[in-house]
Amino acid sequence: MEEKYRFYSTLTSHSLTASQVPTTSLAPSLKRLRAQIRNKTNRTNARKHTQKRAMGSPFKADILKGQVALVTGGGSGIGFEITRQLGLHGASVAVMGRRRQVLDAAVSALSNEGIKAIGLEGDVRKQEDARRVIEATVHHFGRLDILVNGAAGNFLASPEDLSPKGFRTVVDIDAIGTYTMSYEALNYLKKGGPGRDPSKGGIIINISATLHYSAAWYQLHVAAAKAAVDSITRNLALEWGSDYDIRVNSIAPGPIGDTPGMRKLAPEEMGPTIRQNMPLFKLGEKIDIANAALYLASEAGKYVNGTTIVVDGGLWLSRPRYIGKEEVKALSRVVEQKVRKSNIAVPSSKL
Repeated sequence: MEEKYRFYSTLTSHSLTASQVPTTSLAPSLKRLRAQIRNKTNRTNARKHTQKRAMGSPFKADILKGQVALVTGGGSGIGFEITRQLGLHGASVAVMGRRRQVLDAAVSALSNEGIKAIGLEGDVRKQEDARRVIEATVHHFGRLDILVNGAAGNFLASPEDLSPKGFRTVVDIDAIGTYTMSYEALNYLKKGGPGRDPSKGGIIINISATLHYSAAWYQLHVAAAKAAVDSITRNLALEWGSDYDIRVNSIAPGPIGDTPGMRKLAPEEMGPTIRQNMPLFKLGEKIDIANAALYLASEAGKYVNGTTIVVDGGLWLSRPRYIGKEEVKALSRVVEQKVRKSNIAVPSSKL
């Protein structure tokens, strides 16, 4: 047995071809050897491909090396891009969702880029699913460092057409789901948890919105749910940051092009109208949200806790421009002239 292993070691080191060695009794072993070499070559090529894809990133390609991330709703849209970027920057990733077909497609795409990935079916509204998925992630990868709560529900509805059931569904997915996943992940994210350093906790990133900052048409249910998510973020950041060294933050995306949510909430025909109301006159990209997640998940954001990063190009600040700049200047001159004629002492205009 030892002689045979020494032979194969020599064979591998000299890169002999199949025609150069006997293929009778050793054929099955040679077949396994070739498969091992192919797998090793494929893994090496995949790693090189991953590093190349991350080269255009503002972050180091290995900034999350050795980390393990679980992303709910990570099979499509913004969630998938967050998962992908975490993986391209060194993390092993678990994707949680309710549709096996979507999970399989996501894992296949991630694996093709050299990312270690698994897909786990589950509903964030069910505590038993949350517990099972988190335990499966830790069992497979040995630890959990980053939890991204990205599962969400959304649709347009005026309040009089929004049933209590529809309202409850969105709150259950967004708010209850966020807390349930965080609650079940606590033992693995807290400092000293399985596979963790005794003095360093993990990270939770919640996906929020800006709808509740003022008010939004046809989004009462989502605004209420995301307001709860922001409250969960701040309170967990305070309490779990203090007790377990867990950083908890959230990201509030604006309109992001080429996502299922954007296609559902803002059809292509509405694009020009939406852009007119944006300070930067353009839709965001999925990579914009993923980069924010990378920042929060990495050492770059190590002192950020309990905050929400708004990534919407300033849209939530936007207000209609009721009067143009030139009209403002002209109006100011008229007002100044009237004031002067009234003999009221006022500072002169600098326009």
